[in-house]
Amino acid sequence: MGQIVLQVTLDKIQEMKTAYSQTAKAAPPGAVFAAKTPSCSITAYKSGKVLFQGKAPETEADKWGTSPAASKSSSTSKPSVNDHKYAPDPSLFTASHIGSDEAGTGDFFGPITVASAYVDKSQVALLKELGVKDSKLLKDDVIQRIAKDLMLAEMPYSLLVMRNEKYNQLQQRGWSQGKMKTMMHHHAIQKLLAKIAPTMPDGILIDQFQLPSTYIKHLASEGEKLQPDVSFMTKAESYSLAVAAASIISRASFLKEMDKLSKQAGFTIPKGASAAVDQAAGRLIRSKGRQALPVFTKMHFANSTKAEKYV
Repeated sequence: MGQIVLQVTLDKIQEMKTAYSQTAKAAPPGAVFAAKTPSCSITAYKSGKVLFQGKAPETEADKWGTSPAASKSSSTSKPSVNDHKYAPDPSLFTASHIGSDEAGTGDFFGPITVASAYVDKSQVALLKELGVKDSKLLKDDVIQRIAKDLMLAEMPYSLLVMRNEKYNQLQQRGWSQGKMKTMMHHHAIQKLLAKIAPTMPDGILIDQFQLPSTYIKHLASEGEKLQPDVSFMTKAESYSLAVAAASIISRASFLKEMDKLSKQAGFTIPKGASAAVDQAAGRLIRSKGRQALPVFTKMHFANSTKAEKYV
């Protein structure tokens, strides 16, 4: 049986509680809520930890952002998710390197965006002056402003957007969200390496959303191999300005795509996967029909079913 533990905010836990309200079950002492889906059981605690446990825990955990990949349950203490041979040397954080991050993975509406950014060590002071940091610590308007400043600074980057039609097609073919993100990161890095050639980075750092072994397995299933000098680390955007810059660019792109979808829908589409999102999906169905959902949403999210009560 696989197991994934996420550390999230209490606001996120409330959002998850709403999202899983139709599959809720009795919660154990100290838990905020518990639920059971066809792929796993989910238990969220007041400490901010959320346990996904079952035959395919990544199916649900992937909906709520970056996560370590499933591990086998054990009575012994588990090692850190960064305790692997692909962990970065701390010297990489101040070296000239590529960082890669994504946005939109836990949102019912909108695409997944992945950005890779190359930061030369001579640019570190400039990026700090521009306010580059983990995008989760920045408001959306600040993210959009810094993203524009990064373009003006001519920082090399590559950006990939997987819109909902493609996402749903791949999901129907059996691709997990983890595999989709793997291939997007891989190709974004490939594009960036070609863009900065013949310059070679001192290393490549990916914000870890699954175990490196799972990432490599996904690559192999599509006939691809891991690039040289790639490292993986959770919360990498807190240590690497390159990953932080990538997180800002990917988030700014996601926000831009959401604005486009709002214009198509004729009303403002909310982010996330909350009850407000269910209501918006119901409104979308009423105005444009159910055939609009694959264009606007990630269809396998539970929100698709819950939207029906608002139709």
